[in-house]
Amino acid sequence: MKIKRQKQAKKTISFYKYNFNFREPFQILIDGTFCQAALKNKIQIKEQMPKYLMGEVHLCTTNCALKELETLGKELYGAKIILQRFQVRNCPHFKNPVPASECLLSMLGDTNPHHYFVATQDHTVTTGLKKIPGVPLLYIILNTIVLDKPSQTSLDHVQAVQLGQLVSPAQQQSIRSLKEEQGINQKDGERRGKKRKRKQNNPNPLSCLKKKKKGVPTPPLKKSEQGEKRKRSRHKKQNTE
Repeated sequence: MKIKRQKQAKKTISFYKYNFNFREPFQILIDGTFCQAALKNKIQIKEQMPKYLMGEVHLCTTNCALKELETLGKELYGAKIILQRFQVRNCPHFKNPVPASECLLSMLGDTNPHHYFVATQDHTVTTGLKKIPGVPLLYIILNTIVLDKPSQTSLDHVQAVQLGQLVSPAQQQSIRSLKEEQGINQKDGERRGKKRKRKQNNPNPLSCLKKKKKGVPTPPLKKSEQGEKRKRSRHKKQNTE
């Protein structure tokens, strides 16, 4: 049974890697309900989660999830101690905490841009995240951690990308990087239309040389001088009387 679960988990992870650009270390967003279930079933989250997902993980939570456990009292004190060991990610409700279910869903947004896995036993969170494409769900059942199969929303999204109706997250990332390279990543095309300033190059040293003065052309020789040889004059000696 354990080998079968491992194979299914490997297949599901490959699906999210290929279609939604998930990479190690995997970021696992955990709430108090998951910690409480792990405590009851004697599951060591830090030890078992990397083994089950077959890769490096970062376990994290939010301030709202911690505040919720504080308000629920001593019954969830053990879950609170476990949750405090994980990294606390910034959420938009720092001053005014909201229920953990609402906070976790807000961290995912519409497309889960930070590639979170969500570990929860909360039915409200489970129902909400299944409406968001590309969100892997982890839960505990029968003393084991289970990675749920991709939701129908995720499958529909992948099918739409394959048909060319949508752009995949991997393609969006490549487009973003290309825009940054070309300097057109600003909103509303702030840079569009701006002329690039040419760098002021130094003058060519050859162009700075003084021009040579053209000499006066020598007149051509006359034909008589060219063709005829100079005649030698002979002087006759006078006879002396």
